[in-house]
Amino acid sequence: MSRKLPLADGETSRTACARALIRSGVDEKTGEVLTAAALVERVGWCAGLVHGMTGALLAEHWNTTDVNTLSCGQDAGGRKLPPNAWMALRRLGWTVTCEAKVNDRIVRMAQEQAGRALRSVKWRADLVAEWPEDPKKRTGEEWDAVRGAIPGGEYLPSSIIRSRTRQVAVFESKNARLPVDVFELEPSPRVPRMLLLAACDGQQATIERSATEPTKALLRLQLPTRPDPQKYADWTWVECPITLPPTVPANAVIHLPTLRITGRKVRADVAYTHAVPKTSRTGHTVALGVDWGLNTLFSAGAARMHDDGRITALGAGAQFRAAGVLAKQYRLRHIFECLHAKTDHYTRLADPALDGKAATLAKEIRRVCERRSNLNETLAWAAARWAVDQAVAAGATVIYLEDLRSMEAGGMGRTHNTRLSQTVRGQITDRMRHLAAEVGIAVVTVPPRSTSKHCPCCLTPLRHRKAPDRPTVPGWKWAICPGCGWQGDRDQGAWRRIAARGLAHQTKTVVDRVSGTMLIRAVVDTMEAKAVITATEKTSRTDRSKTGPTRPRTNRLTPRRREVPSPARLTGPAGQRPEGHAPTDRTRLPRAAHRHQGVTTISTPTTSRHRPRGAALGAGFHLHAHASPPRWAEPTPDPTARIGSLS
Repeated sequence: MSRKLPLADGETSRTACARALIRSGVDEKTGEVLTAAALVERVGWCAGLVHGMTGALLAEHWNTTDVNTLSCGQDAGGRKLPPNAWMALRRLGWTVTCEAKVNDRIVRMAQEQAGRALRSVKWRADLVAEWPEDPKKRTGEEWDAVRGAIPGGEYLPSSIIRSRTRQVAVFESKNARLPVDVFELEPSPRVPRMLLLAACDGQQATIERSATEPTKALLRLQLPTRPDPQKYADWTWVECPITLPPTVPANAVIHLPTLRITGRKVRADVAYTHAVPKTSRTGHTVALGVDWGLNTLFSAGAARMHDDGRITALGAGAQFRAAGVLAKQYRLRHIFECLHAKTDHYTRLADPALDGKAATLAKEIRRVCERRSNLNETLAWAAARWAVDQAVAAGATVIYLEDLRSMEAGGMGRTHNTRLSQTVRGQITDRMRHLAAEVGIAVVTVPPRSTSKHCPCCLTPLRHRKAPDRPTVPGWKWAICPGCGWQGDRDQGAWRRIAARGLAHQTKTVVDRVSGTMLIRAVVDTMEAKAVITATEKTSRTDRSKTGPTRPRTNRLTPRRREVPSPARLTGPAGQRPEGHAPTDRTRLPRAAHRHQGVTTISTPTTSRHRPRGAALGAGFHLHAHASPPRWAEPTPDPTARIGSLS
């Protein structure tokens, strides 16, 4: 099987990862069919050997001198260290021994895992090393020195510095002094039990894709037959069939996976390389602007840059609302905190009779954590897929996303602060980059400065009001421009500002050398003066977006469907209303929330607290995710039929 990926003009290679499940295996030596339980046992034995050696390496080299030696990129002779972590550790002479009989490839996996952990701690060590004398009373010059001592520190999010400030302050309160380095502040990290087969070669593991069934692959690897192998005969080859998910293209080149045990299953993270369209930093004419919100997870809309430099908005934009999902996340967080409070109380009591209850609480905490993680992951994928679909429908070649990595929630009340803190913006951004790269759309982050403060049409500071029908009540949701007279939803104006800013500053787009992501670091005043929306461009004459009154000019409005009486029951089945039969015992709308949910910015009733119905009853995810569909009358040809199969 060829490992070289053929590329056409306008394509580039991209490596992604897909999750698969290994259900069984076959021992090549004995021909025995291994069940899922037997396979979990043997993979666990091998992972346990790697875990022990990795922990020993980290404990031995968890200090400032060794981390600086590994991160400097040169060995004692001045030669450049290899990029692979296990090769760099061997060049430095950092080895480890094992009491059991293992081959050299098992040691490689332990060195690779330990080397990655040691390299990742370098930036934290530099941050703590330059800490001010008094973290609570620091000066601007001291923080400038901290940022200057770290590579790329001028763009380090402030939230990271605040988190380290709290960590250092706790250490100082306990020890009456500042920590010497991060290795005194933090113990050596716990390493997961997994097998990094990417650090091995054909003598330990191989993987081949089926020539007849593209969704099938065969993984062969050596596994021990006992927990403490004493000779090489205690290692045998095992064949493990893998069913690849549909997100892996048929022409993709697959690589050796990473094996991990989750519960009673063996999961494989299969890396694969495939061809995708190239993305460009500049030359964009149609862009999708995305703004993060509160009640709405984010708002998005498209804008076009014309040849004369004018920027016009395409349509009215759309919103992705997840109030019900966030309410369910808030409820799970409350349960999580209550369980932890009970566990801490049992720990303080130190009663052996409570060990059983403490173990039960620990299991329940793990279950709640899994539910929260699954809910966050589902929300991230759904939101990212919706945003990319909006870009494809508008024919955009770039998505400009507001960069809120350093934002901390505060000053908006306990509920809003908690929901802002729990919003998985980082996961949504990563998923959005993943899905957009599949269809050749660039994702660029832009500075968030004054995106909701200034008018998108004339850059005049806006006046924020509670609602359009309450223009004299101060608020934050509705924006009114005193200069040009523009008014609209705060988030709808923000995505226009973001899209216009990205199109005007696209020549300032750079690629981060560490993460490989595209971003615009700073706002240039001369370019910002041109980042205004001049008009709203209609897509066609058949566009049915609301631009005026849509009801007929009659004195009496048409009643709602529930107000229309159904025919009386005479004989046979009951009558039916014009739009379907409705049960008479239903007192609420069959939605995630009541009809006054914050879909628009009209002021909502304040007599009772907003409680999404589905979240209170524990309904499913899709009952709470509401998205405005694209309204483009003439959709662009879809060159990316694969987007529908993305996971």
